[in-house]
Order: sequence, then C-alpha cells, then structure tokens
Amino acid sequence: MSQPESIPFETSLSELETVVRDLESGELPLERAIQLFERGMTLSQQCRTQLEEAETRVETLVKRGQQVKPEAAEL
Repeated sequence: MSQPESIPFETSLSELETVVRDLESGELPLERAIQLFERGMTLSQQCRTQLEEAETRVETLVKRGQQVKPEAAEL
C-alpha cells in the first residue's frame, strides 16, 4: 500500500470542503463526480488519521503533565 499524501490537515480539509460543495451542486458529469467522490474519500481518511494522531499526542502530553510533580523553587 502506498504512503498517504503528506499535506497539512488544513489543506486537506479545505480541499475536502471544495469537493463536497462541488458534489452537492449536482451539476457534474457522472465520471467527474465519481473522481471527486474518490478524492473526497481519500481526503477524509487523511484528515481522520491526522486527527487521531493529534489526539494521541495530546493524551500523551496530558498524562505526562499529570505525572510531573512541582518542585519548590529556590529563592
């Protein structure tokens, strides 16, 4: 399986919104609509993967923060 495209989340999301808008217009030829649908599915999966990775990173940071014990500052 090939590596997913490496594009920023915001770029993927913006393109996905454009794809959805174009598909919802209902004015595309069938073949173009299928191509856009496929692209939309790819973008959706990329966004989902990036969000899951970000969630994992945040959870790790929160857990680390809960384990940190404040030390008394030397004056």
